[in-house]
Amino acid sequence: MRSLREFRSGKPSSYPDQSVYAEYACSEFGLAFQDIDGGTGFVVSVASKTRSIHFGAGRCSWYPQNNATASTLASDKYFTNKILERAGIPTLGGEYFFLHDRHRAHRPAGHEREDALEYFRKLGATAFVKPLQGSRGDFAQAVHDEVSLVRYFGEASRYYDSILLQPIVSGIEYRVFLLDDDVVYAARKYPPFLPGDGVHSIRDLLIAHNETLQSRGLSPASAMPDRDTSLDAVLPKGERWEIPGRMNLSAGGTMALEAPRAEAALSLAGKTAGALGLRVTAVDMFTDIGGDPLAIRVIEANSNPSIRLLEDSGRSDLILKIWRHTFSAMGLLGV
Repeated sequence: MRSLREFRSGKPSSYPDQSVYAEYACSEFGLAFQDIDGGTGFVVSVASKTRSIHFGAGRCSWYPQNNATASTLASDKYFTNKILERAGIPTLGGEYFFLHDRHRAHRPAGHEREDALEYFRKLGATAFVKPLQGSRGDFAQAVHDEVSLVRYFGEASRYYDSILLQPIVSGIEYRVFLLDDDVVYAARKYPPFLPGDGVHSIRDLLIAHNETLQSRGLSPASAMPDRDTSLDAVLPKGERWEIPGRMNLSAGGTMALEAPRAEAALSLAGKTAGALGLRVTAVDMFTDIGGDPLAIRVIEANSNPSIRLLEDSGRSDLILKIWRHTFSAMGLLGV
């Protein structure tokens, strides 16, 4: 049997991660895997002797054991918060607002741009803002004045029609991945950073970093004030300059397999999955808010989470565990 690394080496860099993992799992479980999109990996089939199902990459869910209603609700960060709050689960709260006037006649009052500015003032003119149905950390950032928020409206409205404004909360960020009631793994998240080379300024490194993000279809890490002379400093080789805010892997953040200090965080993740009706989910949360490990708030729940961290960490056994759950739920394997 080929290793997961061998599977990866035989595929183009654009081949979706989950297609690699699905093929790898099929070879382990005796199932037939077929790419039906000319080798792109974006539409594949998996078949047993009696049944065949299809998977699609990109926006398509890789976890069909999550029903469509639960997945759709979880993709809306405001709906997620309302459901979790009703279940007694602490969240970051916040309010949603629309960036376009179209369909205004079909929605309740109080959720337009002017309302967002009023809510922003109630938060003390500082907030964390992100698309209501965004992913990969795109356009997720802290905003500290009205001018910046108005600028954000214009930039985000090119790609999204609604946003969520939330109070800024600081803590240690974790992701907890669950299959039903079973915690498969927990990971601590760390912010992106710029590695110093002793030659280029922070400003130049940040420009290059943002160009890489934009080439991947993501918003830049932050606006760079022209008058901020601290950005002109040259980082010594080996020194790191952290980029605050989002910690998504796609945005340059890192994760390491590590459990939260408090067992209560894992229990809260399980309650989150149950409240949303998700059989597969990755729950993102802050712990240790204000230094208290029991001060925990759920950030969001992902119904279609990436598992690249497991490959990077050499845990192909957990990748196979996740795919066994998926294949069994779809009747391709015996329980």
